[in-house]
Amino acid sequence: MNTFHFFAKNKFYYHKEQQLEPSIRDTRNQEMISNEGKKIVDDENSLTAGDRGPTLIEDFLAREKIAHFDRERVPERVVHARGTGAYGEFELYQSMSEVTMADFLQDPSKKTPLFVRFSQVIGSRGCNETVRDVRGFSIKFYTDDGNFDIVAINFPIFFIQDAIKFPDLIHSVKPEPDNEYPQGQTAHDTFWDFMGSNPETTHMAMWIMSDRAIPKNFRTMEGFGVHTYLFVNKEGVAHFIKFHVKPVLGVHPLIWDEAQKLGEDADFHRRDLWTNIKMGNYPEYELAVQIISEDQEFMFDFDILDPTKFWPEEEVPLQKIGKITLNKTVDNAFSETEQSAFHPGNIVRGMDYSNDPLLQGRLFSYTDTQQVRIGANYQQLPINKPVCPVFNNQRDGNSRHVIDRGKVSYHKNILADNTPSEVPPDKGGFVTYPSTVEGLKQRKTADSFKDHYTQARIFWNSMTPVEREHIIGAYSFELGRCLHVPVRQQMVDRLARVSKELAEAVASNVGVTVPDVEESTATKSSPAVSLMNTNFVANTLKVAVFLAEGFPGKEVDALLKQWKKAGMHPVIVSNKLGEVKSSEGMTFDVDQNFLTGSPLSYEGAYLVGGTGVNDYFHHQARTFIMNMYNHFKPIGAREESAHLLKEMGIEGQPGVVMDIDSQFGQKFIDAMAKQRFWERPSFLYNM
Repeated sequence: MNTFHFFAKNKFYYHKEQQLEPSIRDTRNQEMISNEGKKIVDDENSLTAGDRGPTLIEDFLAREKIAHFDRERVPERVVHARGTGAYGEFELYQSMSEVTMADFLQDPSKKTPLFVRFSQVIGSRGCNETVRDVRGFSIKFYTDDGNFDIVAINFPIFFIQDAIKFPDLIHSVKPEPDNEYPQGQTAHDTFWDFMGSNPETTHMAMWIMSDRAIPKNFRTMEGFGVHTYLFVNKEGVAHFIKFHVKPVLGVHPLIWDEAQKLGEDADFHRRDLWTNIKMGNYPEYELAVQIISEDQEFMFDFDILDPTKFWPEEEVPLQKIGKITLNKTVDNAFSETEQSAFHPGNIVRGMDYSNDPLLQGRLFSYTDTQQVRIGANYQQLPINKPVCPVFNNQRDGNSRHVIDRGKVSYHKNILADNTPSEVPPDKGGFVTYPSTVEGLKQRKTADSFKDHYTQARIFWNSMTPVEREHIIGAYSFELGRCLHVPVRQQMVDRLARVSKELAEAVASNVGVTVPDVEESTATKSSPAVSLMNTNFVANTLKVAVFLAEGFPGKEVDALLKQWKKAGMHPVIVSNKLGEVKSSEGMTFDVDQNFLTGSPLSYEGAYLVGGTGVNDYFHHQARTFIMNMYNHFKPIGAREESAHLLKEMGIEGQPGVVMDIDSQFGQKFIDAMAKQRFWERPSFLYNM
């Protein structure tokens, strides 16, 4: 029976991987054949008139190859150009039928395939991945009712309230048009000119100056849908909702010095994602929602439709509804990741849009930009194609994949029995929520959207002293890179309305004054906003184990097994690659040497040494360990190596654990789980 006919009579279940399979090909061990089916004898020499004569235009094989190469790239995204993707699945915890009739949120036994694209906002496709920036966290759920996209970022709010300002925001943050630099950075005049000139950006500025703007990796990065959507149940009752994506490993950042030094590895984040999926360390996230009933819409001291405001979890609790697991890398980065197209307008039956003005603008913009970038038929590309059948009267357009039979491509008709036919609501047709809309036509910001400082102050109140220090440092660096004093002054004027403490510290560092303006009196805080209140686990963390010839093999082997059982990933580091032999004759494979490894790549270190320690080993191990110590990471060491820690002045400091008893293995696991020991002194100025 034809699959499409099967759908008409049965509930349609389809795995995305099965759907992709016909589009996947492997060219290994195959004959070389042109796109038109000609077997190729020579792919290295063009057709010429004589061995030194002119190349002939009749060489259709060379023309095909070069012409295709000339067109291999599609325009990169205006924003979110730098991205990487992975496949996964969503498993529901419990039915959400009470608040939505969305099919994929009904049955906990059902898995929904999905694709995730992580990205950066500012830079081009070749930019460094560890710069301070907003990250995209977009998810495409391939549901039986069509695609549903959460086009998320790693902050719960956005810069602006109305989409009409989005081109201005992006123009300001992109390289300045006269000199076309800096690339992928916010630390320049035009960006901070825009930010200071538009007070609605004040709250978002606090978030991007926080540690959340330099995530440690995509596996420990939170996602937020930002916008207010609607869930609609079978009874036609609607609730306002926001989407959250919480990493199981917790939300963890880099520190400024790490982010700067990691600039030498432009692919740091994508390599981490790829490597961990290949190792079986599948990134896991919990999908959560905040829910507000319609009769609660005006019960808060902020407008729930304002995209520059978050809903504090203490006032609107999170409800975790399912788990997202990423378990497969892409086969081809262009065909899948680069051609993936996300759109906040991709919702399914049981959902609808709110009047969030930024969302309303994005509903037009995202479809428009995808059609310009990859064509009118972008939904027919394998990565974007829904798993359910698609029938309508749309035809033609660039790169159309579907071959439609028959004469009819319009509605209504008698030649095809008025098919494709409309689907009534009781048969699964999409139903728009009948909300009441009224008011004068006008260009105006709602009065309830005009408080730009209260939530910025709540964010500041929620930060620990360490986080506040980092925010001050970030503002000081960013504004310090602005050449025009009025730009610096204007931004400090905004900060003074949030916190005089913050403004005074930044003003002192960037050479401007603190204005005499009214400071926000907000006393609330939201502990959930602080990264110090996230999950702290040792799972998947990498520990550098420094071994020299003649190390105590049995003791080290027992520790490595204990740490692997706890989910940690020990990496053997030594003078050179190959093998390193213990005092008992055991051999360990060396994963990294001091040249190929980097202290930035590890979350902790264990100094073992051995009888074969030489000056080179001593120097390199010392350099690695001091670097990690200055980044507040845990350090473990055998008692024989205590002299080295003493020489460095770090013996006995918080997070420095000595291997002196049988409890060391667990103590070090606990230290690794904590990840950073902010209370200890550092020899670096870290922002």
